[in-house]
Amino acid sequence: MASTDPIREIISTRIAGEVVLSPSPGSTMRKWRTLLEVSQAELAEELGYSPSVISDYEAGRRSPGSGFIRRFVEALLDIDARRGGRYMSQLSRIYLQPSDIFIDLREFSTSVTAREVVEAVDGEVLAGDSALEREVYGYTVIDSLKAIQTLSGLEFYRIFGATSERALIFVGVSSGRSPMIAVKISPFKPRVVILHGPLRRVDPLALSLAVGENIPLAISRMPSQEVLVSALLELYRATRD
Repeated sequence: MASTDPIREIISTRIAGEVVLSPSPGSTMRKWRTLLEVSQAELAEELGYSPSVISDYEAGRRSPGSGFIRRFVEALLDIDARRGGRYMSQLSRIYLQPSDIFIDLREFSTSVTAREVVEAVDGEVLAGDSALEREVYGYTVIDSLKAIQTLSGLEFYRIFGATSERALIFVGVSSGRSPMIAVKISPFKPRVVILHGPLRRVDPLALSLAVGENIPLAISRMPSQEVLVSALLELYRATRD
């Protein structure tokens, strides 16, 4: 059942818009269903369809119209609401509380690999090569110093956007120690961590934590923060073409 809650309406419109604009609507629908931890059977029951119909849409065998997309999004949010609205609460903080700590935060329409993100920013992998083929669904560029000075432990999860299956790119980094400690103590784990800044050397503890958490750790050789963000934006646009 659709809600008149203005916050929910904003989030619903954003998700629906991403599906509509995606070059692969079915893949984007599957992404959001997976992120909200809803099974095909649960979604099908909510919509009054058989699970095979949901499978057909996600596989691209059926093309969703705008009406179906709207009902699809509302069904996901209704299911989340009955579970306590955990995901809805997370999304509202992401979309409605901007912060200069987050220089850029985006969700891909279709997944890319951790390796592709590293390559997009001219990265050098220092640890975790074996996990570079993991799927990544978005990225967050974070001002490392401001995040350390400003974010409380409970607020740190905001850097993960809509999903922890993303790349965290810390800028203004001098050694990488603090970002990796923050990742270590967080209950959510990214798919890859990239460091950018006036790095003299990467702290051995940062490397050790990356190995222990099995998270690829790389440094970006981009000449400036602006060039780095532009390269990520180009990768983001490629997932929408």
